[in-house]
Amino acid sequence: MTDYAALYLTWAHLIAALLALGLGILQLLRNPKGDATHKSLGRGWVVLMLIVTIPSFWMRSLEEGSFSWIHGLSVWVLFCLFMAIWNIRKGNVRRHAAFMMGTLIGVAMAGLFAILPGRFISELLNYATP
Repeated sequence: MTDYAALYLTWAHLIAALLALGLGILQLLRNPKGDATHKSLGRGWVVLMLIVTIPSFWMRSLEEGSFSWIHGLSVWVLFCLFMAIWNIRKGNVRRHAAFMMGTLIGVAMAGLFAILPGRFISELLNYATP
C-alpha cells in the first residue's frame, strides 16, 4: 500500500470511528428505542462501523506488517454487529441491545489503544512521542 493510500485509509478510519462513537452514544442515550429514527440511525451506525472495521485489517503498522492483538477487537466488533442484526431480526431485543453495547465497547477500546502515543494516528494528530 502506498503512503498516500495508507494516509487516506487511516483518516477515513479515524473519522468514521469518531462519528460512530458519537452516534453510538447518542443512540444509547436517546429514547424511545425502536422507533423509525432509532432504526435509521442504527443502520447508519452499522455502515460507519463497517467503514471502521473492515479497512482496519489492512492497517498493520503495530506488528510490522502482520496482524496484532488490536485486530482481535475488529473481529469482535464484526461478530457483535452480525449477532445484533441477527437477534433484532429474530425479535430478541435484549440480545440485540447487549451485542450493540458490546460493539460500542469494542470500538471505544480499540480507539483508546489506537490513539496511544507512538501509533500512526497519534502522529497524524501531532502528539506522537519522539
